[in-house]
Amino acid sequence: MLLSHDVSGSGPAVLLLHSGVADRRMWDDLVPALGHSFTVVRPDFRGFGQTPLPPGEYADADDLDALLDHLGIESAAVVGSSFGGRVALELATLHPGRVSSLVLLCAAYRGVEPTADVRAFGAEEDRLLEAGDVEGATELNVRTFLGPDARAATRDHLVEMQRHAFEVQIAADEQDPPPSPRRVDVDLSAIAVDTVVVSGALDLDLFTQVAEVLAREIPGAESVVLDWAGHLPSLERPDAVLALLLDVLRDDPAVHQP
Repeated sequence: MLLSHDVSGSGPAVLLLHSGVADRRMWDDLVPALGHSFTVVRPDFRGFGQTPLPPGEYADADDLDALLDHLGIESAAVVGSSFGGRVALELATLHPGRVSSLVLLCAAYRGVEPTADVRAFGAEEDRLLEAGDVEGATELNVRTFLGPDARAATRDHLVEMQRHAFEVQIAADEQDPPPSPRRVDVDLSAIAVDTVVVSGALDLDLFTQVAEVLAREIPGAESVVLDWAGHLPSLERPDAVLALLLDVLRDDPAVHQP
């Protein structure tokens, strides 16, 4: 299945991978400027945005490999936000030739035990969804993951994206068989491309710990801490993250001070 996607700009390829609270529209504010220097590819993962969630087993990294093949792109710099960061690591594991570099924005990673704040969030989300309260679960996600610097319009946009994802995914789980994402275990020590690990000082404890592990265990990785950021810095201060990405992707030696 080909992921819904769009392509804009020209130059070296950059693949933007959205978070699990959003879809590819989360990059709207960054794409025009990135497109002046890069070919920007942004897909919707299965169950998000305009990509359906059919039954059966799949791996998001395999979907990305097929998309890049479809587009005739051999490799790309990969920027992943949250869940998209986890998928970026899985792509570098399953299809390492596709990834020329990594920028991980508050990335998720299975190798760190859930912290108390994430366990409490998960329990409340489960309670709301089991009660059929999709609106409540949507508000919980937006309140938890969007930092204080985000504009009201951004919050409303994120509500729309998260609500749609819940609706698609809840309906898909009623299929027989349901969708079955394949687990991909990542060996961080085997990641062999330039990597920048970005974290938010106001993020949940889990993602702070994940960023520390990624920066420590990925060979040569650089760590950048944004003191103003929650979990979704590209939505909270898009101009600051755009400046960071342009510097990193252009390999400017005086970078990483947004």
